[in-house]
Amino acid sequence: MKNNTPSNEVFKKLALIDQQASLTQWNNCNIITRVKARSPESTFIMGNSISSWIPSIDSNTYQEISRKQDSYLAQSGAFHLSGCISNQYPARTKAEFQIERNCPNIAAMQAQLLFPCDISDGTDIKIIYTPNLLLDGFPNKRGILIDLDHNVTRIFGSDYFGESKKAGLRMWNKMIYDKGGLAFHAGCKSYQNSEGNERSMLIIGLSGTGKTTTTFTKHANSKPIQDDFCAYFQDGKIYASENGCFAKTYGLDPIHEPSIFKGVTHPDAWLENVFVDENGIVDFRNDTHTTNGRGTFPMRLIPHGDLDDIPPLGKILILNRDFNIIPAIAKISGSQAAAYFMLGETMGTSAGGKSEAGKALRVPGTNPFFPLDHALQANRFLDLLNNSPEVEVYLMNTGHIGQDENMQGGEKITIEHSRKLIEAMLQDQLQWESDPDFGYQIIDANHSPIDHIFTNPRMYYLQNNRISEYKEIINRVRKDRLRFLEPYKKLDHEIFSTI
Repeated sequence: MKNNTPSNEVFKKLALIDQQASLTQWNNCNIITRVKARSPESTFIMGNSISSWIPSIDSNTYQEISRKQDSYLAQSGAFHLSGCISNQYPARTKAEFQIERNCPNIAAMQAQLLFPCDISDGTDIKIIYTPNLLLDGFPNKRGILIDLDHNVTRIFGSDYFGESKKAGLRMWNKMIYDKGGLAFHAGCKSYQNSEGNERSMLIIGLSGTGKTTTTFTKHANSKPIQDDFCAYFQDGKIYASENGCFAKTYGLDPIHEPSIFKGVTHPDAWLENVFVDENGIVDFRNDTHTTNGRGTFPMRLIPHGDLDDIPPLGKILILNRDFNIIPAIAKISGSQAAAYFMLGETMGTSAGGKSEAGKALRVPGTNPFFPLDHALQANRFLDLLNNSPEVEVYLMNTGHIGQDENMQGGEKITIEHSRKLIEAMLQDQLQWESDPDFGYQIIDANHSPIDHIFTNPRMYYLQNNRISEYKEIINRVRKDRLRFLEPYKKLDHEIFSTI
């Protein structure tokens, strides 16, 4: 395959021919797309040879769509991109992208995330993307069709860039699993522990839970390494997936998120569905187009840790945007970690489309891009932790404490609350006691760096004469969790029993 990737400036000139594109005050390009989020309802896996939770499409239909898409692409022309997802073996995966020439912004954004690599001996995965091809018979005339037997994904009808990047990462998930590792929907940052040794931390979380914000927020001397996906293997090594960042921009705050702000305001960055007025002035708090505004930029634009040699894993943080009884931080055992990882509890955001926004969700592994039986990734996570006893795992709530069933009232856990807790956790300054209701470790009330109602929700309910409500929530949540896990017959019993 011939790589005909233009320069970023050429991509920009091509994009600005489109009336939906505009230059911002920072001289970077913003595109308004038809589709504003991922389309899970239009995502299908080809055939029945692989056990998956994704709805299937028969091979005859897949082949028919392939012929239509190839014919369309031959007429429209395509950008041919190549590069690697991950930059180090065994995680390095050679990728080929064919992207409709009428969408230079998608090609430009994808190019920023790939690592350069030699593809003269072939590629491992292939993505074929025709955003303007709409086909009847599919939800909203769009589709993401996954052929895991041949590691090909075909996308049509959606012009949202996230479908391109996630198509590659979805296939990469399976390849990492097949090699004995696990791909985490997680950010990664380096830090110095209390003994002065450099370590890394994974921040696992669904889009919109604060994963990127937590990754890029400077905690003591931490440095961001990745914002979206990392691979972890039995030898304890962590591997990066991308050479850039795909960040949410809605509500972006230069004070709390200076690194992301620096990246997306650089002339080389690309913006998607961000509000820009007629004078090119950007308003990250204007949701006229969507609250799922995005931006890509290469990691070279901001200070970051070493992508080629990530320090040994020291800590894992599982994010959970809860709204009532999950403490701001809790320390959890290996089996508890695998259970909360499998439960993947959070509040949905605009990243998952209107069907998820604002709703309580359970997404196993907080990873909607793992294409196999989700029980497999939870089991693999437990296995990895059992082989890494030095790694500590924490559960962090980035939502609220004490909201009612209508999501009203309560107290918000702020970025500043989380910052103080993470900094103390990284330096091993927190003191723990057992929570009588869930069995994990919560911060001792006399040693909490923030108001203890956030680190011990039971105290909040006691102070507000709502303890009976608290007990009802506990009983309901435990039953709901067991009911959710019960259909996963391949799930390790140790994980199930820890609930």
